[in-house]
Amino acid sequence: MNVHVDQAGRDASARRSKALAPTCRGLNYYSVDRGLRDLLPHYMEVPLLAHLAPHLEELGELAGGRLHDLSDQAERHQPVLHPRDGYGRDEEWVEYHPAYREMESIAFGRFGMHAMCNRPGVMGWPSKMPPIAKYVFHYLFAQAEFGLLCPVNLTDSSSELVRRFGTDELRQRYLERMWSQDPATLLKCAQFMTEKAGGSDVGAAELTAVRDGEHWKLWGEKWFCSNVDAELSVLLARPEGAVVGGRGLGLFLMPKVLPDGRRNSYRILRLKDKLGSRTMASGEIVFEGAVAYQLGELDQGLKHMLVMVNSSRVSHLARAAGMMRRCLNEAMVAARHRNAFGRAVIDHPLMRRQLLKLMVPTEQALSALLYSATASDKVLRLLTPIAKYRACRDNVTVATGAMEARGGNGYIEDWPNARLIRDAHLGLIWEGTSNINALDAVQRAVGKARGHEALRDALGRDLENAAGIPGQFRTRLSGALADAIRFAEEVAADPANERFCRIAAGKLYHATTAALLASEGTRLGQGGGDARRLLLSRFVLEHRLADHASTSLKAQSWEGEAIDLLLGDTPVSMQQAVALVQG
Repeated sequence: MNVHVDQAGRDASARRSKALAPTCRGLNYYSVDRGLRDLLPHYMEVPLLAHLAPHLEELGELAGGRLHDLSDQAERHQPVLHPRDGYGRDEEWVEYHPAYREMESIAFGRFGMHAMCNRPGVMGWPSKMPPIAKYVFHYLFAQAEFGLLCPVNLTDSSSELVRRFGTDELRQRYLERMWSQDPATLLKCAQFMTEKAGGSDVGAAELTAVRDGEHWKLWGEKWFCSNVDAELSVLLARPEGAVVGGRGLGLFLMPKVLPDGRRNSYRILRLKDKLGSRTMASGEIVFEGAVAYQLGELDQGLKHMLVMVNSSRVSHLARAAGMMRRCLNEAMVAARHRNAFGRAVIDHPLMRRQLLKLMVPTEQALSALLYSATASDKVLRLLTPIAKYRACRDNVTVATGAMEARGGNGYIEDWPNARLIRDAHLGLIWEGTSNINALDAVQRAVGKARGHEALRDALGRDLENAAGIPGQFRTRLSGALADAIRFAEEVAADPANERFCRIAAGKLYHATTAALLASEGTRLGQGGGDARRLLLSRFVLEHRLADHASTSLKAQSWEGEAIDLLLGDTPVSMQQAVALVQG
Protein backbone atom coordinates (compact mmCIF):
# COMPACT_ATOMS: atom_id res chain seq x y z
CA MET A 1 0.00 0.00 0.00
CA ASN A 2 2.81 2.42 0.92
CA VAL A 3 4.66 1.59 -2.31
CA HIS A 4 1.52 2.41 -4.30
CA VAL A 5 1.04 5.71 -2.44
CA ASP A 6 4.68 6.69 -2.90
CA GLN A 7 4.50 6.01 -6.63
CA ALA A 8 1.28 7.95 -6.94
CA GLY A 9 2.92 10.87 -5.16
CA ARG A 10 5.91 10.77 -7.49
CA ASP A 11 3.62 10.64 -10.52
CA ALA A 12 1.65 13.62 -9.22
CA SER A 13 4.85 15.58 -8.59
CA ALA A 14 6.09 14.82 -12.10
CA ARG A 15 2.76 15.97 -13.52
CA ARG A 16 2.91 19.23 -11.58
CA SER A 17 6.47 19.83 -12.78
CA LYS A 18 5.15 20.09 -16.33
CA ALA A 19 3.58 23.39 -15.31
CA LEU A 20 7.06 24.91 -15.03
CA ALA A 21 8.24 26.74 -18.12
CA PRO A 22 11.35 25.29 -19.80
CA THR A 23 14.61 27.12 -20.53
CA CYS A 24 16.22 27.74 -23.92
CA ARG A 25 18.28 24.57 -23.56
CA GLY A 26 18.06 22.67 -26.86
CA LEU A 27 17.38 25.66 -29.11
CA ASN A 28 19.72 26.62 -31.95
CA TYR A 29 20.59 30.19 -30.99
CA TYR A 30 21.42 31.12 -34.58
CA SER A 31 18.33 29.60 -36.18
CA VAL A 32 15.92 31.26 -33.75
CA ASP A 33 17.56 34.70 -34.11
CA ARG A 34 15.44 36.34 -36.79
CA GLY A 35 17.05 39.76 -36.35
CA LEU A 36 20.58 38.49 -36.84
CA ARG A 37 19.72 36.36 -39.86
CA ASP A 38 17.78 39.20 -41.47
CA LEU A 39 20.55 41.74 -40.98
CA LEU A 40 23.68 39.78 -41.83
CA PRO A 41 23.13 39.96 -45.62
CA HIS A 42 23.06 43.77 -45.28
CA TYR A 43 26.28 43.96 -43.27
CA MET A 44 28.41 41.04 -44.48
CA GLU A 45 29.66 40.25 -47.98
CA VAL A 46 27.51 37.55 -49.60
CA PRO A 47 30.34 35.03 -50.31
CA LEU A 48 31.65 35.24 -46.75
CA LEU A 49 28.17 34.89 -45.27
CA ALA A 50 27.46 31.86 -47.47
CA HIS A 51 30.70 30.29 -46.28
CA LEU A 52 30.10 31.07 -42.59
CA ALA A 53 26.39 30.19 -42.45
CA PRO A 54 26.92 26.46 -41.69
CA HIS A 55 29.52 27.36 -39.06
CA LEU A 56 27.11 29.82 -37.46
CA GLU A 57 24.46 27.12 -37.48
CA GLU A 58 26.91 24.79 -35.77
CA LEU A 59 27.83 27.33 -33.11
CA GLY A 60 24.14 28.15 -32.60
CA GLU A 61 23.41 24.48 -31.97
CA LEU A 62 26.42 24.13 -29.65
CA ALA A 63 25.42 27.25 -27.70
CA GLY A 64 22.00 25.76 -27.00
CA GLY A 65 23.40 22.29 -26.31
CA ARG A 66 26.91 21.06 -25.58
CA LEU A 67 28.44 24.49 -24.93
CA HIS A 68 25.51 25.35 -22.68
CA ASP A 69 26.18 22.25 -20.56
CA LEU A 70 29.96 22.74 -20.50
CA SER A 71 29.54 26.31 -19.32
CA ASP A 72 27.28 25.21 -16.48
CA GLN A 73 29.82 22.58 -15.42
CA ALA A 74 32.71 25.06 -15.53
CA GLU A 75 30.65 27.52 -13.49
CA ARG A 76 30.18 24.89 -10.77
CA HIS A 77 33.85 23.83 -10.86
CA GLN A 78 35.77 27.09 -10.80
CA PRO A 79 39.53 27.43 -11.36
CA VAL A 80 41.79 26.52 -8.43
CA LEU A 81 45.23 28.02 -7.78
CA HIS A 82 47.95 25.61 -6.66
CA PRO A 83 50.85 27.67 -5.22
CA ARG A 84 53.37 24.81 -5.50
CA ASP A 85 53.91 21.73 -7.59
CA GLY A 86 54.15 18.21 -6.16
CA TYR A 87 57.87 18.61 -5.49
CA GLY A 88 57.41 21.73 -3.36
CA ARG A 89 58.68 24.11 -6.04
CA ASP A 90 57.15 27.60 -6.14
CA GLU A 91 55.74 27.16 -9.63
CA GLU A 92 52.09 27.90 -9.11
CA TRP A 93 49.59 26.61 -11.58
CA VAL A 94 45.86 27.02 -12.15
CA GLU A 95 43.71 23.91 -12.37
CA TYR A 96 40.72 24.08 -14.72
CA HIS A 97 37.84 21.67 -14.97
CA PRO A 98 37.81 19.57 -18.18
CA ALA A 99 34.62 21.39 -19.20
CA TYR A 100 36.54 24.67 -19.42
CA ARG A 101 39.26 23.04 -21.49
CA GLU A 102 36.65 21.67 -23.88
CA MET A 103 35.13 25.14 -24.23
CA GLU A 104 38.61 26.41 -25.09
CA SER A 105 38.89 23.78 -27.80
CA ILE A 106 35.60 25.01 -29.27
CA ALA A 107 36.49 28.72 -29.21
CA PHE A 108 40.20 28.61 -30.03
CA GLY A 109 40.39 25.30 -31.86
CA ARG A 110 37.18 24.58 -33.73
CA PHE A 111 36.25 28.15 -34.67
CA GLY A 112 39.55 30.03 -34.31
CA MET A 113 37.72 33.04 -32.95
CA HIS A 114 41.00 34.65 -31.87
CA ALA A 115 42.65 34.17 -35.26
CA MET A 116 39.98 34.61 -37.93
CA CYS A 117 40.73 38.30 -38.46
CA ASN A 118 44.50 37.88 -38.21
CA ARG A 119 45.45 35.16 -40.67
CA PRO A 120 43.95 33.24 -43.60
CA GLY A 121 42.72 29.67 -43.42
CA VAL A 122 40.42 29.78 -40.38
CA MET A 123 37.35 27.62 -41.10
CA GLY A 124 38.66 27.24 -44.64
CA TRP A 125 38.34 30.91 -45.61
CA PRO A 126 41.25 31.85 -47.92
CA SER A 127 41.98 35.27 -46.42
CA LYS A 128 41.66 37.21 -43.18
CA MET A 129 38.05 37.82 -42.26
CA PRO A 130 36.65 41.31 -41.54
CA PRO A 131 35.86 42.24 -37.91
CA ILE A 132 32.14 41.58 -38.30
CA ALA A 133 32.87 37.86 -38.60
CA LYS A 134 34.49 37.50 -35.19
CA TYR A 135 31.95 39.72 -33.47
CA VAL A 136 29.04 37.61 -34.74
CA PHE A 137 30.76 34.53 -33.33
CA HIS A 138 31.33 36.39 -30.03
CA TYR A 139 27.63 37.33 -30.02
CA LEU A 140 26.49 33.71 -30.37
CA PHE A 141 29.12 32.28 -28.02
CA ALA A 142 28.20 34.79 -25.30
CA GLN A 143 24.68 33.41 -25.18
CA ALA A 144 26.12 30.27 -23.58
CA GLU A 145 29.46 31.34 -22.07
CA PHE A 146 30.66 34.77 -21.04
CA GLY A 147 33.94 34.29 -19.16
CA LEU A 148 35.98 32.51 -21.83
CA LEU A 149 35.39 35.35 -24.29
CA CYS A 150 37.83 37.43 -22.24
CA PRO A 151 40.84 35.20 -23.10
CA VAL A 152 39.59 34.90 -26.69
CA ASN A 153 39.41 38.66 -27.12
CA LEU A 154 42.66 39.33 -25.27
CA THR A 155 44.57 36.82 -27.37
CA ASP A 156 43.22 38.45 -30.52
CA SER A 157 43.81 42.06 -29.48
CA SER A 158 47.19 41.36 -27.85
CA SER A 159 48.45 39.89 -31.09
CA GLU A 160 47.51 43.13 -32.82
CA LEU A 161 49.69 45.05 -30.35
CA VAL A 162 52.62 42.73 -31.04
CA ARG A 163 52.04 43.01 -34.79
CA ARG A 164 51.90 46.81 -34.69
CA PHE A 165 54.48 47.66 -32.06
CA GLY A 166 56.68 44.61 -31.56
CA THR A 167 60.15 44.15 -33.04
CA ASP A 168 60.67 41.76 -35.94
CA GLU A 169 62.16 39.29 -33.46
CA LEU A 170 59.08 39.40 -31.19
CA ARG A 171 56.70 39.05 -34.11
CA GLN A 172 58.63 36.06 -35.45
CA ARG A 173 58.84 34.44 -32.01
CA TYR A 174 55.22 34.84 -30.92
CA LEU A 175 52.67 35.80 -33.57
CA GLU A 176 52.24 32.46 -35.32
CA ARG A 177 51.64 30.74 -31.99
CA MET A 178 49.27 33.49 -30.83
CA TRP A 179 47.17 32.66 -33.89
CA SER A 180 47.43 28.88 -33.58
CA GLN A 181 44.34 26.69 -33.30
CA ASP A 182 46.38 23.79 -31.91
CA PRO A 183 46.22 23.70 -28.08
CA ALA A 184 49.74 22.23 -28.02
CA THR A 185 51.26 25.34 -29.63
CA LEU A 186 48.72 28.10 -28.88
CA LEU A 187 49.90 31.01 -26.73
CA LYS A 188 46.87 32.51 -25.01
CA CYS A 189 47.14 36.09 -23.81
CA ALA A 190 46.09 38.42 -21.02
CA GLN A 191 46.25 42.11 -20.19
CA PHE A 192 47.29 43.41 -16.78
CA MET A 193 46.39 47.06 -16.24
CA THR A 194 44.68 47.58 -12.88
CA GLU A 195 46.70 48.38 -9.75
CA LYS A 196 45.77 49.17 -6.16
CA ALA A 197 46.74 52.79 -6.76
CA GLY A 198 44.43 53.21 -9.73
CA GLY A 199 41.68 51.36 -11.57
CA SER A 200 40.16 53.73 -14.09
CA ASP A 201 42.98 56.17 -13.29
CA VAL A 202 45.56 54.15 -15.20
CA GLY A 203 48.05 57.01 -15.05
CA ALA A 204 48.47 56.38 -11.31
CA ALA A 205 50.09 52.99 -12.00
CA GLU A 206 53.25 52.24 -9.99
CA LEU A 207 54.57 49.01 -11.57
CA THR A 208 58.22 49.80 -12.35
CA ALA A 209 60.23 48.71 -15.40
CA VAL A 210 64.02 48.63 -15.05
CA ARG A 211 66.23 48.41 -18.14
CA ASP A 212 68.31 45.22 -18.24
CA GLY A 213 70.26 45.04 -21.50
CA GLU A 214 67.91 44.50 -24.45
CA HIS A 215 64.87 43.86 -22.29
CA TRP A 216 63.27 45.12 -19.07
CA LYS A 217 62.57 43.73 -15.62
CA LEU A 218 59.33 44.45 -13.77
CA TRP A 219 58.94 45.13 -10.06
CA GLY A 220 55.65 45.69 -8.24
CA GLU A 221 52.07 44.45 -8.33
CA LYS A 222 48.98 44.25 -10.49
CA TRP A 223 45.66 44.04 -8.70
CA PHE A 224 43.16 42.60 -11.21
CA CYS A 225 44.67 40.27 -13.82
CA SER A 226 42.19 38.51 -16.10
CA ASN A 227 43.23 35.17 -17.60
CA VAL A 228 45.90 35.29 -14.94
CA ASP A 229 47.95 32.26 -16.05
CA ALA A 230 48.14 33.16 -19.75
CA GLU A 231 51.28 32.30 -21.68
CA LEU A 232 51.73 35.96 -22.66
CA SER A 233 50.58 39.21 -21.10
CA VAL A 234 50.58 42.82 -22.23
CA LEU A 235 50.81 45.41 -19.50
CA LEU A 236 51.64 48.99 -18.67
CA ALA A 237 54.61 49.86 -16.47
CA ARG A 238 56.55 53.02 -15.65
CA PRO A 239 60.21 52.95 -16.72
CA GLU A 240 62.60 54.18 -14.04
CA GLY A 241 62.87 57.95 -14.19
CA ALA A 242 59.78 58.42 -16.37
CA VAL A 243 57.38 61.29 -15.72
CA VAL A 244 54.31 60.77 -13.58
CA GLY A 245 50.88 60.22 -15.10
CA GLY A 246 49.80 58.43 -18.24
CA ARG A 247 52.56 59.96 -20.37
CA GLY A 248 55.18 58.12 -18.34
CA LEU A 249 53.81 54.63 -19.00
CA GLY A 250 55.34 52.17 -21.43
CA LEU A 251 53.73 49.12 -23.00
CA PHE A 252 55.38 45.74 -22.47
CA LEU A 253 54.94 42.10 -23.44
CA MET A 254 55.66 39.57 -20.68
CA PRO A 255 55.98 35.82 -21.33
CA LYS A 256 55.19 33.23 -18.68
CA VAL A 257 58.11 31.09 -19.83
CA LEU A 258 61.38 32.60 -21.08
CA PRO A 259 63.01 31.50 -24.35
CA ASP A 260 65.46 29.29 -22.42
CA GLY A 261 62.56 27.42 -20.75
CA ARG A 262 62.78 29.06 -17.32
CA ARG A 263 59.62 30.28 -15.56
CA ASN A 264 59.51 34.08 -15.49
CA SER A 265 59.94 35.87 -12.16
CA TYR A 266 56.39 36.67 -11.09
CA ARG A 267 53.91 34.96 -8.80
CA ILE A 268 50.13 34.60 -8.75
CA LEU A 269 49.21 35.45 -5.17
CA ARG A 270 45.58 34.42 -5.26
CA LEU A 271 42.53 34.13 -7.52
CA LYS A 272 39.68 36.60 -7.24
CA ASP A 273 36.37 35.34 -5.88
CA LYS A 274 34.25 37.19 -8.43
CA LEU A 275 30.53 37.93 -8.59
CA GLY A 276 30.42 36.78 -12.22
CA SER A 277 32.66 35.47 -15.00
CA ARG A 278 33.53 32.67 -12.61
CA THR A 279 34.69 30.19 -15.24
CA MET A 280 37.73 32.34 -16.10
CA ALA A 281 40.58 32.86 -13.64
CA SER A 282 41.35 36.41 -12.50
CA GLY A 283 44.00 37.04 -9.90
CA GLU A 284 46.63 39.21 -8.27
CA ILE A 285 50.27 39.16 -9.35
CA VAL A 286 53.54 40.28 -7.78
CA PHE A 287 56.49 40.90 -10.11
CA GLU A 288 59.95 40.07 -8.80
CA GLY A 289 62.15 41.10 -11.70
CA ALA A 290 60.00 39.52 -14.42
CA VAL A 291 61.49 39.85 -17.90
CA ALA A 292 59.39 41.91 -20.33
CA TYR A 293 59.85 43.27 -23.83
CA GLN A 294 59.11 46.82 -24.90
CA LEU A 295 56.29 47.40 -27.41
CA GLY A 296 56.48 50.69 -29.32
CA GLU A 297 57.77 53.99 -27.97
CA LEU A 298 58.21 54.21 -24.22
CA ASP A 299 56.21 57.43 -23.88
CA GLN A 300 53.33 56.12 -26.02
CA GLY A 301 52.39 53.07 -23.95
CA LEU A 302 48.95 54.23 -22.88
CA LYS A 303 48.13 55.37 -26.41
CA HIS A 304 49.26 52.01 -27.79
CA MET A 305 47.22 50.12 -25.20
CA LEU A 306 44.07 51.97 -26.27
CA VAL A 307 44.22 49.98 -29.52
CA MET A 308 43.38 46.94 -27.38
CA VAL A 309 40.89 48.80 -25.21
CA ASN A 310 38.85 50.02 -28.18
CA SER A 311 38.75 46.54 -29.70
CA SER A 312 37.76 45.09 -26.34
CA ARG A 313 34.94 47.61 -25.99
CA VAL A 314 33.38 46.35 -29.23
CA SER A 315 33.82 42.81 -27.93
CA HIS A 316 31.94 43.85 -24.78
CA LEU A 317 29.20 45.27 -26.98
CA ALA A 318 29.01 41.89 -28.73
CA ARG A 319 28.81 40.09 -25.39
CA ALA A 320 26.13 42.46 -24.08
CA ALA A 321 24.09 42.10 -27.27
CA GLY A 322 24.38 38.31 -27.16
CA MET A 323 23.51 38.05 -23.49
CA MET A 324 20.49 40.31 -23.94
CA ARG A 325 19.34 38.04 -26.77
CA ARG A 326 19.67 35.02 -24.48
CA CYS A 327 17.75 36.86 -21.74
CA LEU A 328 15.00 37.88 -24.16
CA ASN A 329 14.72 34.33 -25.45
CA GLU A 330 14.50 33.00 -21.88
CA ALA A 331 11.77 35.51 -21.06
CA MET A 332 9.80 34.63 -24.20
CA VAL A 333 10.06 30.88 -23.56
CA ALA A 334 8.96 31.37 -19.95
CA ALA A 335 6.04 33.62 -20.91
CA ARG A 336 4.82 31.30 -23.67
CA HIS A 337 4.99 28.09 -21.63
CA ARG A 338 3.72 29.26 -18.27
CA ASN A 339 0.04 29.74 -17.46
CA ALA A 340 -1.30 32.18 -14.89
CA PHE A 341 -4.91 33.12 -14.09
CA GLY A 342 -6.31 30.89 -16.81
CA ARG A 343 -4.13 31.84 -19.77
CA ALA A 344 -0.53 31.90 -20.97
CA VAL A 345 1.55 34.58 -19.30
CA ILE A 346 2.39 36.08 -22.69
CA ASP A 347 -1.29 36.76 -23.31
CA HIS A 348 -1.53 39.23 -20.40
CA PRO A 349 -1.33 42.80 -21.76
CA LEU A 350 1.00 44.14 -19.07
CA MET A 351 3.45 41.27 -19.58
CA ARG A 352 3.36 41.86 -23.33
CA ARG A 353 4.44 45.45 -22.81
CA GLN A 354 7.21 44.36 -20.45
CA LEU A 355 8.49 41.87 -23.00
CA LEU A 356 8.70 44.72 -25.50
CA LYS A 357 10.81 46.64 -23.00
CA LEU A 358 13.27 43.74 -23.11
CA MET A 359 13.11 43.42 -26.88
CA VAL A 360 13.83 47.08 -27.70
CA PRO A 361 17.28 47.35 -26.03
CA THR A 362 18.17 43.88 -27.32
CA GLU A 363 17.53 44.90 -30.92
CA GLN A 364 19.22 48.27 -30.38
CA ALA A 365 22.37 46.47 -29.28
CA LEU A 366 22.32 44.13 -32.27
CA SER A 367 22.08 47.07 -34.66
CA ALA A 368 24.83 48.93 -32.81
CA LEU A 369 27.06 45.85 -32.94
CA LEU A 370 26.71 45.16 -36.65
CA TYR A 371 27.09 48.84 -37.49
CA SER A 372 30.17 49.13 -35.25
CA ALA A 373 31.71 46.06 -36.86
CA THR A 374 31.58 47.71 -40.29
CA ALA A 375 31.93 51.44 -39.50
CA SER A 376 34.86 53.70 -40.35
CA ASP A 377 37.45 54.59 -37.72
CA LYS A 378 36.13 58.16 -37.56
CA VAL A 379 32.62 56.93 -36.77
CA LEU A 380 33.94 54.35 -34.29
CA ARG A 381 35.73 57.01 -32.27
CA LEU A 382 32.37 58.04 -30.81
CA LEU A 383 30.26 54.99 -31.51
CA THR A 384 32.49 52.61 -29.52
CA PRO A 385 32.28 54.34 -26.11
CA ILE A 386 28.57 55.23 -26.35
CA ALA A 387 27.64 51.70 -27.41
CA LYS A 388 29.80 50.02 -24.78
CA TYR A 389 28.42 52.36 -22.12
CA ARG A 390 24.74 52.02 -22.93
CA ALA A 391 24.51 48.40 -24.12
CA CYS A 392 26.33 47.10 -21.04
CA ARG A 393 23.99 49.04 -18.78
CA ASP A 394 20.97 47.79 -20.72
CA ASN A 395 22.26 44.24 -20.32
CA VAL A 396 21.80 44.47 -16.55
CA THR A 397 18.25 45.78 -16.92
CA VAL A 398 17.29 43.15 -19.50
CA ALA A 399 18.81 40.34 -17.44
CA THR A 400 16.83 41.49 -14.40
CA GLY A 401 13.63 41.77 -16.45
CA ALA A 402 14.11 38.24 -17.79
CA MET A 403 14.51 36.94 -14.23
CA GLU A 404 11.24 38.62 -13.27
CA ALA A 405 9.51 37.14 -16.32
CA ARG A 406 10.43 33.66 -15.08
CA GLY A 407 9.39 34.49 -11.54
CA GLY A 408 10.76 32.81 -8.43
CA ASN A 409 12.65 30.16 -10.37
CA GLY A 410 14.70 32.93 -11.98
CA TYR A 411 16.23 33.64 -8.56
CA ILE A 412 17.35 30.03 -8.11
CA GLU A 413 20.76 28.81 -9.26
CA ASP A 414 19.25 25.74 -10.96
CA TRP A 415 17.97 28.11 -13.63
CA PRO A 416 20.01 30.38 -15.96
CA ASN A 417 18.82 33.82 -14.88
CA ALA A 418 20.87 34.32 -11.72
CA ARG A 419 24.12 33.68 -13.58
CA LEU A 420 23.08 35.92 -16.48
CA ILE A 421 22.55 38.76 -14.01
CA ARG A 422 25.93 38.19 -12.34
CA ASP A 423 27.80 38.09 -15.62
CA ALA A 424 25.96 41.13 -16.98
CA HIS A 425 27.36 43.38 -14.27
CA LEU A 426 30.97 42.79 -15.29
CA GLY A 427 30.37 44.64 -18.55
CA LEU A 428 29.94 47.79 -16.45
CA ILE A 429 33.48 47.46 -15.10
CA TRP A 430 35.79 45.98 -17.72
CA GLU A 431 37.36 48.35 -20.28
CA GLY A 432 36.10 51.38 -18.42
CA THR A 433 33.17 52.00 -16.11
CA SER A 434 30.05 53.80 -17.29
CA ASN A 435 31.53 57.12 -16.15
CA ILE A 436 34.81 56.52 -17.99
CA ASN A 437 33.09 55.60 -21.25
CA ALA A 438 30.70 58.54 -21.02
CA LEU A 439 33.57 60.95 -20.36
CA ASP A 440 35.56 59.47 -23.23
CA ALA A 441 32.58 59.80 -25.55
CA VAL A 442 31.62 63.38 -24.71
CA GLN A 443 34.76 65.15 -23.54
CA ARG A 444 37.21 63.50 -25.91
CA ALA A 445 35.36 61.93 -28.87
CA VAL A 446 32.98 64.90 -29.20
CA GLY A 447 34.94 67.72 -27.59
CA LYS A 448 38.35 66.99 -29.09
CA ALA A 449 38.09 64.49 -31.96
CA ARG A 450 34.79 65.86 -33.36
CA GLY A 451 33.62 62.29 -33.75
CA HIS A 452 29.98 63.34 -33.66
CA GLU A 453 30.37 65.01 -37.03
CA ALA A 454 31.44 61.76 -38.71
CA LEU A 455 28.63 59.84 -36.97
CA ARG A 456 26.05 62.50 -37.91
CA ASP A 457 27.11 62.45 -41.56
CA ALA A 458 27.17 58.64 -41.78
CA LEU A 459 23.71 58.26 -40.21
CA GLY A 460 22.38 61.06 -42.38
CA ARG A 461 23.45 59.17 -45.48
CA ASP A 462 21.81 56.00 -44.19
CA LEU A 463 18.52 57.77 -43.56
CA GLU A 464 18.68 59.46 -46.94
CA ASN A 465 19.25 56.14 -48.71
CA ALA A 466 16.33 54.53 -46.86
CA ALA A 467 13.83 56.20 -49.15
CA GLY A 468 10.80 54.35 -47.80
CA ILE A 469 10.82 55.97 -44.36
CA PRO A 470 7.69 58.14 -44.11
CA GLY A 471 8.56 61.82 -44.31
CA GLN A 472 7.12 62.86 -40.97
CA PHE A 473 8.84 60.00 -39.16
CA ARG A 474 12.11 60.75 -40.94
CA THR A 475 11.85 64.29 -39.61
CA ARG A 476 11.42 62.94 -36.07
CA LEU A 477 14.50 60.73 -36.45
CA SER A 478 16.61 63.54 -37.89
CA GLY A 479 15.42 65.88 -35.16
CA ALA A 480 16.29 63.39 -32.42
CA LEU A 481 19.78 62.93 -33.86
CA ALA A 482 20.32 66.67 -34.21
CA ASP A 483 19.13 67.27 -30.65
CA ALA A 484 21.42 64.57 -29.24
CA ILE A 485 24.42 66.00 -31.09
CA ARG A 486 23.60 69.56 -30.03
CA PHE A 487 23.33 68.53 -26.40
CA ALA A 488 26.59 66.55 -26.52
CA GLU A 489 28.38 69.56 -28.04
CA GLU A 490 27.06 71.83 -25.30
CA VAL A 491 28.14 69.42 -22.57
CA ALA A 492 31.58 68.97 -24.14
CA ALA A 493 32.13 72.73 -24.47
CA ASP A 494 32.52 73.36 -20.72
CA PRO A 495 34.18 71.10 -18.12
CA ALA A 496 31.61 72.37 -15.62
CA ASN A 497 29.03 70.29 -17.51
CA GLU A 498 30.76 66.98 -16.74
CA ARG A 499 27.83 65.74 -14.66
CA PHE A 500 25.70 65.56 -17.82
CA CYS A 501 28.09 63.32 -19.78
CA ARG A 502 26.14 60.12 -19.15
CA ILE A 503 22.89 61.76 -20.26
CA ALA A 504 24.57 63.02 -23.41
CA ALA A 505 26.15 59.65 -24.21
CA GLY A 506 22.83 57.89 -23.70
CA LYS A 507 20.96 60.31 -25.97
CA LEU A 508 23.58 59.80 -28.68
CA TYR A 509 23.22 56.02 -28.43
CA HIS A 510 19.42 56.06 -28.55
CA ALA A 511 19.28 58.52 -31.45
CA THR A 512 21.88 56.48 -33.34
CA THR A 513 20.12 53.16 -32.85
CA ALA A 514 16.70 54.66 -33.68
CA ALA A 515 18.13 55.80 -37.02
CA LEU A 516 19.78 52.41 -37.62
CA LEU A 517 16.63 50.46 -36.80
CA ALA A 518 14.56 52.65 -39.12
CA SER A 519 16.94 52.34 -42.07
CA GLU A 520 17.38 48.59 -41.52
CA GLY A 521 13.65 47.96 -41.22
CA THR A 522 12.94 50.01 -44.33
CA ARG A 523 15.55 48.17 -46.43
CA LEU A 524 14.24 44.81 -45.27
CA GLY A 525 10.59 45.76 -45.71
CA GLN A 526 11.01 47.22 -49.17
CA GLY A 527 12.77 44.04 -50.22
CA GLY A 528 9.73 42.02 -49.24
CA GLY A 529 11.14 41.03 -45.86
CA ASP A 530 10.33 41.82 -42.24
CA ALA A 531 9.95 45.55 -41.50
CA ARG A 532 9.64 45.12 -37.73
CA ARG A 533 12.80 47.13 -37.06
CA LEU A 534 11.09 50.24 -38.40
CA LEU A 535 8.43 49.74 -35.72
CA LEU A 536 11.11 49.24 -33.08
CA SER A 537 12.66 52.59 -33.98
CA ARG A 538 9.49 54.34 -32.87
CA PHE A 539 9.66 52.55 -29.51
CA VAL A 540 13.21 53.88 -29.10
CA LEU A 541 12.07 57.44 -29.81
CA GLU A 542 9.12 57.32 -27.44
CA HIS A 543 10.30 54.97 -24.70
CA ARG A 544 14.01 55.77 -24.52
CA LEU A 545 14.54 59.30 -25.83
CA ALA A 546 11.48 61.08 -24.51
CA ASP A 547 12.11 63.02 -21.30
CA HIS A 548 8.88 61.78 -19.77
CA ALA A 549 6.50 58.92 -20.54
CA SER A 550 3.33 60.13 -22.16
CA THR A 551 0.21 60.02 -20.00
CA SER A 552 -2.09 60.42 -22.98
CA LEU A 553 -3.73 57.07 -23.62
CA LYS A 554 -4.87 58.23 -27.04
CA ALA A 555 -1.29 59.11 -28.02
CA GLN A 556 -0.22 55.58 -27.09
CA SER A 557 -3.04 53.74 -28.80
CA TRP A 558 -0.68 52.62 -31.58
CA GLU A 559 1.32 50.51 -29.12
CA GLY A 560 -1.19 47.69 -28.75
CA GLU A 561 -1.15 46.72 -32.43
CA ALA A 562 2.60 47.28 -32.64
CA ILE A 563 3.25 45.01 -29.67
CA ASP A 564 1.04 42.29 -31.17
CA LEU A 565 3.04 42.44 -34.40
CA LEU A 566 6.43 42.44 -32.69
CA LEU A 567 5.62 39.54 -30.37
CA GLY A 568 4.15 37.51 -33.21
CA ASP A 569 5.96 35.07 -35.47
CA THR A 570 4.64 36.54 -38.71
CA PRO A 571 6.86 39.04 -40.57
CA VAL A 572 5.70 42.65 -40.35
CA SER A 573 4.92 44.12 -43.74
CA MET A 574 6.19 47.50 -44.84
CA GLN A 575 2.61 48.72 -45.09
CA GLN A 576 1.87 47.72 -41.49
CA ALA A 577 5.05 49.31 -40.16
CA VAL A 578 4.57 52.57 -42.05
CA ALA A 579 0.99 52.90 -40.83
CA LEU A 580 2.05 52.50 -37.21
CA VAL A 581 5.09 54.81 -37.21
CA GLN A 582 2.92 57.55 -38.72
CA GLY A 583 0.00 57.03 -36.37
